[in-house]
Amino acid sequence: MDLSFLLAGAGKTMTSFFSMTYLFLFLPFCLIVYAVTPKKAKRYVLLAESLLFFWLVSGALVAYLLISAVSILLLGLWLGKLQQKQKAAIKDLPKEEKKAVKQAFLRKQRALVFLGVFLHIGLLLVLKYTGFFLGNINSLLAAFNCPFEMYIPQFAMPIGISFFSLQALSYIIDVYHGLVKADKNYARLLLFMSFFPQIVEGPICRYGQTAEQLWNVGSIKYRNLTFGLQRILFGMMKKIVIADRLDPLVKKVFDEPNSFDGGVIILAAVCYTVQLYMDFSGSMDAVLGTAEIFGIKLPENFERPFFSKSVSEFWKRWHITLGAWFKDYIFFPVTSAKRMKNLTSSARKKLGNHFGPLVAGGIALFCVWWCNGLWHGAGWNFIFFGMYHFVLILSGNIITPASKTVLQKLHIKANSAGYKVFCMIRTTILVIIGELFFRANGIGSGMELFGRIFTDLSFRSFDQYLLPRLGVDAYDLAICAVTLMIVFAVSVVNEKGICIREVLEKSNIVVRWVVLYSLILFIVIFGAYSFGYIPVDPMYAQF
Repeated sequence: MDLSFLLAGAGKTMTSFFSMTYLFLFLPFCLIVYAVTPKKAKRYVLLAESLLFFWLVSGALVAYLLISAVSILLLGLWLGKLQQKQKAAIKDLPKEEKKAVKQAFLRKQRALVFLGVFLHIGLLLVLKYTGFFLGNINSLLAAFNCPFEMYIPQFAMPIGISFFSLQALSYIIDVYHGLVKADKNYARLLLFMSFFPQIVEGPICRYGQTAEQLWNVGSIKYRNLTFGLQRILFGMMKKIVIADRLDPLVKKVFDEPNSFDGGVIILAAVCYTVQLYMDFSGSMDAVLGTAEIFGIKLPENFERPFFSKSVSEFWKRWHITLGAWFKDYIFFPVTSAKRMKNLTSSARKKLGNHFGPLVAGGIALFCVWWCNGLWHGAGWNFIFFGMYHFVLILSGNIITPASKTVLQKLHIKANSAGYKVFCMIRTTILVIIGELFFRANGIGSGMELFGRIFTDLSFRSFDQYLLPRLGVDAYDLAICAVTLMIVFAVSVVNEKGICIREVLEKSNIVVRWVVLYSLILFIVIFGAYSFGYIPVDPMYAQF
């Protein structure tokens, strides 16, 4: 058995929760050690396993995580002390003096929050975006025939830095707002930051959601074990049967944008959207399923987004924890700022109750989607992706009254089944267009791909030679279609509020085992793997 993955930084295949190394070596090892550990020590075992995972994947870069946890510990305690001093200082003061004292303490607390933002976002900007910024400066210099070229350093980034940095900031800001108390326990904060199932792709948790759960873990229960394994298997089907199978097709078309006509590009854009959803939601099933085995309830990151009837609703159902983070820590602070409140009040008088609030809301929405685009990657196509959704959502908010009027005049009921289906299809098309630019190898490539849909929209390439050129065959597409129907059927049932795992739990034991073994056999027979197979890297791990 090859145990080279035990070397620091050599276990990078474990970023996929469906790799053989993770599923059959690391996870069973963690569960066995955890299960035989006394209850009082389980929290420390879970912390050790999480740090081991990070060390195996990122090696010495685990120092980033350790230092980040130290920084929020110290900043949180500092904020807590200032809040205590503030309470003591204003206790016996007259009402007219309290406000000035409060403001003085608030300025100090805001300075600490700013320091936390500077440390975490500043580090993220340096590590993740230095190449992008300097590369654009070099391009600008070259455009003016300037012989000077800036050196672009290369930085090693630890896995999950975009995710755990946002978790760290949420803790500091929540302490500042008094939503959580400053934690004096470094080990508990570190476990909150490093819990190994969520470190690669999230979800992005808040301290109040998971810290106490993680610190007070108990024994593995049979129900949690079965429910967790069932969810991991379902995610494995999404990832290995669909997402990995579509990867050659998507990669071929997006890497050679001028080699295919518009029809093939449409096919690739649809396949990429399916691939991304199956990859990310499948990985989330593995993350939440693993956490469930330990008795930890992590927040859901997907709620059947393709049932959405608007782009705004779509982003409330897709990558939920990221959207909630941007809403709580960017959108609301911007709209609640004093100047924005004044702007809203003034705009409301001039533009009315609907359009007035959209001025400040639009500014906040712009900030959210600019940050959302950049968070996903250092590239103009990601910024365009953010601005594309900003325009769609703001436009949707602006035309809401007009849309209602049109529906009334056409005698179309907004809650009718036909109109809902139309809205879902419209939203899906708009999302696919956005994902085309998201996946493109740069904004220029994205424009070329999108342009060819209109300038070269034909299906002449759809012959017997197309699929072999794309690295797939009719069998691959048929398997994907069948599996998609299974996922769709499960989604429809879940959308109705029915939990299939709970239904199975109450079913006859024969039914339970038939369903379980059918799922396992389906993955074994139709999984997109061969001898020596290594799953395609999780797509969101790169963000």
